[in-house]
Amino acid sequence: MSPTSDIHPTAVVHPGAVIGGGSRIGPYCIIGEHVALGEGCQLHSHVVIDGHTRLGARNEIFPFASIGLKTQDLKWKGGVTRTEIGDGNTFREYVTIHSATSDGETTRVGSGNHILAYCHIAHNVTLGNRVIMSNVATLAGHVTVEDQAVIGGLAAVHQFCRIGRMAIIGGCSKVVQDVPPFMMADGNPAETRTINKVGLERNGIGLESQSALKSAYKLLFREGLTISNALLRIEAELPKLPEIEHLLQFVRASERGISK
Repeated sequence: MSPTSDIHPTAVVHPGAVIGGGSRIGPYCIIGEHVALGEGCQLHSHVVIDGHTRLGARNEIFPFASIGLKTQDLKWKGGVTRTEIGDGNTFREYVTIHSATSDGETTRVGSGNHILAYCHIAHNVTLGNRVIMSNVATLAGHVTVEDQAVIGGLAAVHQFCRIGRMAIIGGCSKVVQDVPPFMMADGNPAETRTINKVGLERNGIGLESQSALKSAYKLLFREGLTISNALLRIEAELPKLPEIEHLLQFVRASERGISK
């Protein structure tokens, strides 16, 4: 434990925990034996972090969040499971992030994410960087969320689904298939509605790529083509831009199918 850390006297921090310098642990927090916090983390109050859990630097965690505890998955059979979290994340009130299910597996959260109150990140999720989850958004087990995606409030994502880079999911949506990168999905069940134009602009994606993605959207979702034929036409007709290449790779790798 770093001598430069500020730990409230009511906090319960296991002697085996590693607390980075400059961290602040507020009243009534509980930190388990196998937890490691990077430098400059701030736990406001009543935060519980347990299990084999590692957080990077400058994470801010608000009251009643719970990180790294045992999965809710009924397939749990014991063993060492882990939760790995990057740098500069915000976890608001009552956020829950659970450890993985099977021995040797890991739940992973990247860096720069903004996770609002009451969100749930289940076992074996892989969450990228600069993701926003609005209040009460829920990720089931084994979900993958790529960088810079936005998940609306009260949206729920089914097990093993993937959310593509810079995709946005509308509030209260029920996502049961993969949402392609750069797209906007909404509904119950969620359907891909159009490109995420505002998100593309905010993330500095140029007009050429935006235009190409709009054409790709029409081929995939509005021309009545099979997915395989739509992909062939995208390859043949559209410029080989990084965003188009990523979209093609994502759709080809889909196991659950894409939200149409």
